[in-house]
Amino acid sequence: MVFSRRDRNLWFVIAVLGAWSAGCSLANAQGEAAAQSPTACPKNDSGLKLPPGFCATIFADGIGHARHLIVAANGTVYVNTWSGRYYGNDTPHAGGFLVALHDTTGAGHADVNERFGDTVNSGGAGGTGIGLYNGSLFAEINDRIVRYALPTGSIVPRSPAVPVVTGLPLGGDHPMHPFAIDSDGSLYIDVATATNACQLQNRTPQSPGIDPCTELKTRGGIWRYDANKTNQAFSPAERFATGIRNAEGFGIDASGHIFVTQHGRDQLHSNWPERYKPEEEATLPAEELLLLKQGGDYGWPECYYDGLQGKLVLAPEYGGDGGKKVGPCATKSAPIAAFPAHWAPNAMALYDKQQFPARYRHGVFIAFHGSWNRAPYPQGGYNVVFQALADDHASGRCEIFADGFAGAVKSPDQAAHRPSGLAVGPDGSLYVSDDVRGRIYRIVYRGGPGAEGGAAQFTPCPRATAPVGKVSVDDAKPPEGTHPDAGAVDDIASLPIAAGATKEMVALGDRIYRGQVGGATCTGCHGANATGTTLGPNLTDKVWLWGDGSYAAIAKTIAAGVPQPKQYRSPMPPMGGAQLTADQVSALAAYIWGLSHRTPASPQPAK
Repeated sequence: MVFSRRDRNLWFVIAVLGAWSAGCSLANAQGEAAAQSPTACPKNDSGLKLPPGFCATIFADGIGHARHLIVAANGTVYVNTWSGRYYGNDTPHAGGFLVALHDTTGAGHADVNERFGDTVNSGGAGGTGIGLYNGSLFAEINDRIVRYALPTGSIVPRSPAVPVVTGLPLGGDHPMHPFAIDSDGSLYIDVATATNACQLQNRTPQSPGIDPCTELKTRGGIWRYDANKTNQAFSPAERFATGIRNAEGFGIDASGHIFVTQHGRDQLHSNWPERYKPEEEATLPAEELLLLKQGGDYGWPECYYDGLQGKLVLAPEYGGDGGKKVGPCATKSAPIAAFPAHWAPNAMALYDKQQFPARYRHGVFIAFHGSWNRAPYPQGGYNVVFQALADDHASGRCEIFADGFAGAVKSPDQAAHRPSGLAVGPDGSLYVSDDVRGRIYRIVYRGGPGAEGGAAQFTPCPRATAPVGKVSVDDAKPPEGTHPDAGAVDDIASLPIAAGATKEMVALGDRIYRGQVGGATCTGCHGANATGTTLGPNLTDKVWLWGDGSYAAIAKTIAAGVPQPKQYRSPMPPMGGAQLTADQVSALAAYIWGLSHRTPASPQPAK
């Protein structure tokens, strides 16, 4: 073919442009490759150890004791924060306990931070559970689940919360209420146990189990309600599944399978040293991943899961002999996966997005809050693990996905951060909350060499047969403290009711007494058990220093106070120093009247 001079010039220009375009494409490809390589991660100030190809940023920090979180379709991260004795009763963060975080710049850090919801002044103490459904935000606060409408153009509500479920049991070892909502609006709520193993005296050596465990009437399982309805009252009739000590993590897949985690019980060796070796305090029982089914019984308190034997065995409080007897546990539902003892699974997130490699899809990430009961051996957990799933069962061994949260020392009192909540964003990013210093982490996948590597690239979870390590700590205690009579808190509904009062008043009075409503300080003088201290008298007997012990007389004493005590050095201010309404005074009086009129065989209250 013959080209004219004009043609040759034209083809020269085209060739130059083509070479320039190819160069640009190559440069763009190289830039994209760099952006997808591990070296393209922003400065790693998170301190986390992640698999190849993953990066973490600190999305937010210092927001309070951050528990569970959820991410909206617009990328707003909503967090529920908590307060109370789990955190040494420190001063809660100013503002509401709910937090809305948003990153408007795409830098991986929230530049918008707004607080809303109940405050300390309105009687709030925060909560754990949080969720989104049908355009509304759902959150746990004290003894209830509430719903906030989210208006267009705002990331925070403009109207008050509407109660969805009220009267959830509080107190004891596990007063939190995590929850999940499926696509049909079924609201599944964890109502965890008040005790470790339903003993006559909670966490006390040699104390036998209550048989049958009365606590299971109102605790120790999953309850189901309707997220589309309001003002539903907690009732034993709404129990969905039983025998679950503490199911903080939920995951619901596209097929409708519901997965929950279970915190295994504590103190096998310390309470039953003749039946368990010291090292078994650190290796038994396993933490669990359960497939939740309606009517299912998962064994607590009669049974625990022995990861070494791979089966449920009978607990010592109910006749167990240290792991050989099975008894009624043969009929209980075993977990679909087990994890090292006492790691404390506080949250779970099912991964169904496209950002992470395919090996992570249709599995669950689990946030392990970290152990205390492995002492005197080294503590474990304080990490996020990944467990692959195949339909309704586990597939293979779990792997440690993110570690380094605790810092130099893995222990409850020295850990810098402790994973507590998990959520997957609409873009597939994974968010992790920390309830020590209120940090939120954002983990993304960047790709790069080795990122899709084989098993050698990933750290498997320790096996049940893994050695416990050398003795490193002399003692450890439950972070919530030891409450020998904790199981009795669930029997509030059985308190006698004074003429003119109602059971709803008694339940409200219980919350007022605990300082959860109204801001009164009753427990400070009369004790958590209401059995009296050096500052105030016993309220559970029938000895009255003021009045005749009638409902009306008790209400009068609460309202007026006791300026000149007969037997105690400190006066009681009117309404305990709070600003209670007349209805709250009546409710508190109804509760105290009920305490003093229990039958002798009834257990005494404690929280």
